Amino acid sequence: MGRDDLKKACEKAQRELGMLYEIGNAMRTTLNLEQILYIILTAVTSHVGLSFNRAILFLLNEKENNLEGKMGIGPDSEEDADLVWSHIEKHKLGLDQLIEPQSQLEHLKKSRLNKTVKSIKIPIEKDSGIIALTAIKGTAFTIRTPKKDEVKFLDSLNLEEFVTVPLKARDKVIGVILADNFITKKPITEDGLRMLTMFANQAGLAIENSSLYEQTVVLSNSDSLTGLWHHGYFQYLLGEKIKESGRKKECFTILMVDIDDFKKFNDANGHQAGDDTLRTISNIFRQASRKIDTIARYGGEEFVVILPGTKKQEALVLAERLRKTVESSKDLKNITVSIGMASFPEDAEEKEPLISKADTALYEAKRTGKNKVCA
Repeated sequence: MGRDDLKKACEKAQRELGMLYEIGNAMRTTLNLEQILYIILTAVTSHVGLSFNRAILFLLNEKENNLEGKMGIGPDSEEDADLVWSHIEKHKLGLDQLIEPQSQLEHLKKSRLNKTVKSIKIPIEKDSGIIALTAIKGTAFTIRTPKKDEVKFLDSLNLEEFVTVPLKARDKVIGVILADNFITKKPITEDGLRMLTMFANQAGLAIENSSLYEQTVVLSNSDSLTGLWHHGYFQYLLGEKIKESGRKKECFTILMVDIDDFKKFNDANGHQAGDDTLRTISNIFRQASRKIDTIARYGGEEFVVILPGTKKQEALVLAERLRKTVESSKDLKNITVSIGMASFPEDAEEKEPLISKADTALYEAKRTGKNKVCA
């Protein structure tokens, strides 16, 4: 290798290391899993990163033995690409600006690609296509002209040439990244695949650290009997919800739920039966509530539910559904609940008054016959 060639190789290596260093620093700014995924995919698709047009990330669900689509970043069309790329070029946006929380929120909210990706689940089996094979073998693939069986479960992505690389943490595959150039049709080079593979090793560790952190948060803030959030963490979450809803001028409703005559039940059946009842009701609440709802054990036989973006009339319907589900459960004998509710900002704009209003409504439900909902 001549001196000029050596100089070019050194400069290229320096650029690549500088890029990986910058991306690594960005990933260290948060332990929130969604933010980590957004940083990873923005790094794969941005002009300051690896410059693919589109990137999609799947994570392993060991319990269900499948790969779940978690996030997709990239333009939805050529027109969208022109708007996004010209905006980035005009304002000379760097990685730190592209990954700021507000950009993340706006991008994911508008993205059809992200919505499509979230609906994809791929069984980890040899005949499930290239994503599953990438996870099983733990190696990267470049697909120039995809065969039908290679893009199984991925029909909606209209894939042509693309690459897949495994995400690894401590030599264990935890997910897969798929990247392509579906707008520019730019060929994927060996250098591009090599850089993506190097970056995926960094990204895998960042995802694992985030997952471990979130598991720690869940365990340290969960009620040991029911697995729901405990009272202290509910107070924190409610405070944050009030700040967020006040800033965005959104409403929400809280439900205070109490098991009717629970002391009598415990006295008649014993505390073991009482604990079983609390666990059963907790599971009923999980299944009957929406994914966006937050459920906590408030204390003793009392529970609380935060219903985001929910006005009182809609909340009455949801509360009534919870009440009826408990009443009709075959796993519970003669157990009913009373529910009181209060809405932000209609009933109160601060935490303590809001809880107090919901508690007062709960007391009214108890006073006027139990097994009912009061607002």
